[in-house]
Amino acid sequence: MTVARTPYRSALIVGAGPGLGGSLARVFSRDGGLQVLMAARQPERLQAVCTEVGSRALRCDATDPDDVAALFDEATRHFGAAPDVVVYNASRRVPGRFVDIDAQAMLDSVAVTALGAFHVAQQAARRMLPQGKGAILFTGATAGVKGFAQSASFAMGKFALRGLAQSLARELGPQGIHVGHVIVDGLIRTEVSAQPGPDDQLDPDAIAQTYLHLLS
Repeated sequence: MTVARTPYRSALIVGAGPGLGGSLARVFSRDGGLQVLMAARQPERLQAVCTEVGSRALRCDATDPDDVAALFDEATRHFGAAPDVVVYNASRRVPGRFVDIDAQAMLDSVAVTALGAFHVAQQAARRMLPQGKGAILFTGATAGVKGFAQSASFAMGKFALRGLAQSLARELGPQGIHVGHVIVDGLIRTEVSAQPGPDDQLDPDAIAQTYLHLLS
C-alpha cells in the first residue's frame, strides 16, 4: 500500500463513529501513515476500529469545554505532542416538523453540531499556533448550504459550522494552519445501514480519501 505524503504525523478525530469516523481512522492510518486517536460520547462502539488500526478511543462530550480541554491534554500525552490534524465529525439531527420541535432539543442539536466544533477548534488552534502548522477539518453537509424541509435544527448547526470554518480559514490560514470544510452531499453508509452496494448511500472510505487528499 502506497502511503500518501503529508506533512503531518498524528490525527485526532472527534465525533468518531462506525461510519465516516471509522473510515477516517483506517484511511489516515493505512494510507496516510498517521497515528490516530478517536473520541466519541460512546467510545465502546469503536472497539473494532481501534483493534484494526492499533489505536484508542476516548470518551468526550464536545459540548463541554472542560471535557474537550482534557481530551487534548490526553491526546498530547498519547502522541508525545499536540495532534497535527484535528477532524470535527460530530453532529445531531432532530427529525420532525418545525412546529413540533422542542426548543431544548434544537439547542442540543446546534450545540453538538456547532458549539462542539468551536470548543474543539479553539483547543486545536491554541496548540497549533505556537508551532505555526496544523490542519483542522470539519465535516459539513448540504444542509449547511441550503435548508431542507423538516431539517431546521440540523441546518442551523451546519450553517453555523460552515461560517466558523470560513472565519477560521481566513484567520488561521495566514499563520500556517490549514482549515477545511468538507460538504458531504448525501447519506453515508455505516456498518448498520450497509447493504450490498446501495447506490443511494455514500461510501465512507471514498469520503475519507478526500480528507486525506486535503492533507497531502
